[in-house]
Amino acid sequence: MADRTVILHYHLFKNAGTSLDRILQKNFPDAWETEEFPAMGGNNSDLVAEWIKRNPDVVAFSSHTANGPVPRVPGVNVVSILFLRDPIARIRSAYHFEKSQKAETWGANLARSTDLAGYVRTRLSTPHDRQCRDFHVARLATLVPGPKEREFERAVEGLCKLSVVGFVESFDESIGRLKAALGGSYPEFTWEPVHANASNPDAEIGADLRAELEAANAADYRLIELCRRSVGA
Repeated sequence: MADRTVILHYHLFKNAGTSLDRILQKNFPDAWETEEFPAMGGNNSDLVAEWIKRNPDVVAFSSHTANGPVPRVPGVNVVSILFLRDPIARIRSAYHFEKSQKAETWGANLARSTDLAGYVRTRLSTPHDRQCRDFHVARLATLVPGPKEREFERAVEGLCKLSVVGFVESFDESIGRLKAALGGSYPEFTWEPVHANASNPDAEIGADLRAELEAANAADYRLIELCRRSVGA
């Protein structure tokens, strides 16, 4: 029997992670923490487990860079959550976010120097950059380490390892599934309804660019459809 239940939020870039973190912070104002980790060859699960163990009073943990299998911590029930989003809507949001950033990162500098099409095509042509190419598959596959050739299969297995998979487009229903997964551990857990972003993901995207993005994210679309079917979303 677990003596403690915690929430582990895999905060994916531009996938409503900030909205979820605000909910977690409001519910657990003195028991929410965020931390980032080195890549460790794509698996830093042991570091995440240590983070949970050394913070016994923390309930909600959030990280952009937690990779590897969902950590197993003796005596702790880890309720893991990750959000998926329409790939083209996410890419468009990422571009506008990086364009407005003051940061001197490669992505921010690129976004400020070109339009959406230039941003997308540069990132698609950059080796090993997954920002605009099957981003979700790449991240979920880290939950099940294995050969690159099995990346999609590993991503599907990774979905099954998570306690809750949410969808940005149905945010409130997803938070409802998180509350259900917490069981009776935190009966006071609550949130204010959030209206889904109604912006048009096709804005600024012509037919040619959309076709390129659909091809580059075909595995992401397959993965999201499989997940929607599995949860009835």
